[in-house]
Amino acid sequence: MPLAEIPLCVWRTRGQNFSFRGQSIRYWTAGQGEPLLLIHGFPTASWDWHYLWAPLAQRFRVIACDMLGFGDSAKPLDHQYSLLEQADVQQALLAHLGVHEPVHLLAHDYGDSVAQELLARHHEGLADVASCVFLNGGLFPESSQLLLIQKLLLSPLGWLVGRTFGRDDVVRNIIQLYGPCTRPSESALDDYWSLVVSNRGTRVLHKLIGYLPERVKHRDRWVGALQQAGIPLRLINGAVDPHSGAHMAERYEQLVPKPDTVQLPGIGHYPHTEAPVQVLRHYLAFREQPLSYLPQKVAWS
Repeated sequence: MPLAEIPLCVWRTRGQNFSFRGQSIRYWTAGQGEPLLLIHGFPTASWDWHYLWAPLAQRFRVIACDMLGFGDSAKPLDHQYSLLEQADVQQALLAHLGVHEPVHLLAHDYGDSVAQELLARHHEGLADVASCVFLNGGLFPESSQLLLIQKLLLSPLGWLVGRTFGRDDVVRNIIQLYGPCTRPSESALDDYWSLVVSNRGTRVLHKLIGYLPERVKHRDRWVGALQQAGIPLRLINGAVDPHSGAHMAERYEQLVPKPDTVQLPGIGHYPHTEAPVQVLRHYLAFREQPLSYLPQKVAWS
């Protein structure tokens, strides 16, 4: 049975704001129970989680924000964006909401790196993470396949590329990351574009893309966070994603002790919108395991 969609126009009315270092951050929270922090990817926003939002809120206290430079949050032009700062944003949001207990993480794409930083801080005693599930993302920069638009944004003319970025560019670049039978509707693509251009977001795309070299810079720290024992981890991976699909899962299984991975055949870079029922099922199965249990298995679904 498919999961109900939350239209973007409705999603936006349910958000709230808090101030992070003088910048407005838009966030959402619902449900009760153990806190579950959802961390979105690039270049979209927390609306990516809308299919999973209600069913997860029936079981957990779900929390999500549009990170700085994304969605309906502030997008300052004269700002040096950093994944490390985005981890600060997440911790500030938890503090704002009075969450002081261990938090579970569910992350995608750009958010995977933020989650890796939070895991590293957990092992340093600077954060309190209970578990973490990753969806498709560049967990290992040496295994990521960069898109042409990413290369262009990283170039000296990236500022110009970002400012001339249009809806057709979003369509062309996002479509190629989806599975062949799970591509988004034109309406969904319009909504993605709405989130990108909110608060004149195309002006900062070339700055946000700095996360790619930042992944390389902090690679050992963030991969090391995956290799330390004590935190249950799972990778739920859309296998046909050309950016971080089956080849990224294979690298995960090579480098992470006792890897727990789930491959979704025919699914691309956005499992939570392409196959939300499967993602929900595999996430809940993960959460039903004892927290001290770290299985060694590979599942296909």
